[in-house]
Amino acid sequence: MFKNLIVYRIGADWSATLAQMEQGLAQARFVECGATQEKSLGWVEPRGQAHGPLVEAVAGQWMLKLMLETKALPGSVVSRKVNERLTQIEASEGRKPGKKEKREIKDEVRLQLLPMAFTKQAAVQVWIDPKAKWLVLDAASQAKADEVVTCLVQCLDNLLVLPISTQTSPATAMSEWLTSQEPPPGFSVDRECELKAPDESRAVVRYSRHPLDTEEVRQHISSGKQPTRLALTWDNRVSLVLTDAFQVKKLAFLDVVFEGASVKKDDGFDADVAIATGELQRLIPDLLEALGGETVAA
Repeated sequence: MFKNLIVYRIGADWSATLAQMEQGLAQARFVECGATQEKSLGWVEPRGQAHGPLVEAVAGQWMLKLMLETKALPGSVVSRKVNERLTQIEASEGRKPGKKEKREIKDEVRLQLLPMAFTKQAAVQVWIDPKAKWLVLDAASQAKADEVVTCLVQCLDNLLVLPISTQTSPATAMSEWLTSQEPPPGFSVDRECELKAPDESRAVVRYSRHPLDTEEVRQHISSGKQPTRLALTWDNRVSLVLTDAFQVKKLAFLDVVFEGASVKKDDGFDADVAIATGELQRLIPDLLEALGGETVAA
């Protein structure tokens, strides 16, 4: 259910009922792009059933889904059509269009091509833990996460969303784990890492399927390179890659998670939510603790 994690803190004073959530999200229900519309986003049924609720409650956890649709217009196609128009004007009128007219021609070309453009859809899973006050997004990029947060804040009254901040930065903590070869309690270091120099050289060293308990890795760190990605396994149950921006990539639940569980991996939406959120409700606090704990806003 989750492949990536970007975690936010919800303001302590915010509260809403499921009915209020449903009413707020309904104001921005997803509608496909119109003929000349390049982008559309809105809320869809997280369970995937048409005309179902936009908020699903499973074991006290709230699940939402934001759909983003974009139309793909290759830049090379737009440029070719614009150049054809410019050549035509020069040939028929004996003049070269200025910058303003070129921009207007480009806009006209885009409008003409948009109805024929292919559309691409991408959905973002959203999990709200109303008790712990977490907002967790399955977003692969910060830009996409920003779109989700903006849409959510616009739909829900008095919702305050804050980025998570920790006492120790992920880069500093990961450097220490690699140097000392002592990962935090409950975690083990796996065989994937990216080290990047913070200076103008921006030199990058990447390890994949490679032991990280080597002198070479320690030398890179001592020379100033900082970890930007590090593969970890938590409690022998979940594998992940932690980034220096406190984002989680390549999240995967290991087979032991499903052994002896009262619900099975393929039992459907409720089982997926129960298993995923049940594990993450334990993983996220442990990850925060590994980074010295969450800082409290003044």
